[in-house]
This record gives sequence, structure tokens and C-alpha cells, in this order.
Amino acid sequence: MARETTYAGMLGDLGRMTAALAANAAELPHLEGVRLKLAANLSEAQEVAKQQAAFTAGKQEASRRFRKLVTEGQRLANGLRTLLKEHYGIRAEKLAEFNLQPFRGRVVTARAKPPASPEEPIPVPPVPTDSNL
Repeated sequence: MARETTYAGMLGDLGRMTAALAANAAELPHLEGVRLKLAANLSEAQEVAKQQAAFTAGKQEASRRFRKLVTEGQRLANGLRTLLKEHYGIRAEKLAEFNLQPFRGRVVTARAKPPASPEEPIPVPPVPTDSNL
């Protein structure tokens, strides 16, 4: 007979063993104490398995509710951020208190080229003529 490796299979095997021991209790009076201990152990294991199944279902439901609440919270927070910017203005440093970045203007980097001055003529490449061909 193959050895059971899953908990459900092990519980079934223990149940069959308990039933067989109970059916032959008259022939095995010296094993009565161990049989009763096994029956109590099996009963408690089955109860714990039921609790575990209920917790698994409860955990799944709690996870679903948690995701829903977090999504709703994010939507509310986004709306509040917009309302705070409207109330204080986008440049107010008070926004930093709410973990929002105030608008402080565009940063000009040193690599940015200044616009060409109008005094400098822009070089024009020569246009090829028929005599140059």
C-alpha cells in the first residue's frame, strides 16, 4: 500500500485505522488506551483542518476587501491632493506638509544654449550652379 503524503490523505488513513481498531476492539483489548488516544487525536486534527479551511476563506475575503479599501483610499487621496493645490495654490510651501511638491519654477541647466543673438549673421551654404558642375 502506498504511503499518503497529503494531509487529507493522512487524515483519511488515520480515520480508516481508527474505524478498523474500533471494529476489532474486542480482539485487541490491550490497545484500547492507544485506540482512544488516536481517536481523540484524529477528532482534533479534523477540527483544526476545518478551522484552517475557514481561515483560508476568511483570508481571501479579507484580502479582497483590503485591496478594495486601498484602491478607494488612493482615489480619495488623489482628489484631496488636487483640492489642497486648489486651496493653497501650486506654489505654496505649505503643500510640502502634505507630501506634495510645490511648483518652484523651471530649472535652467548650464547645458542649455542661450538663443542666438540677432547681430551674428547665420552662415548660408553656397548654392551649386551649372558652372560648378
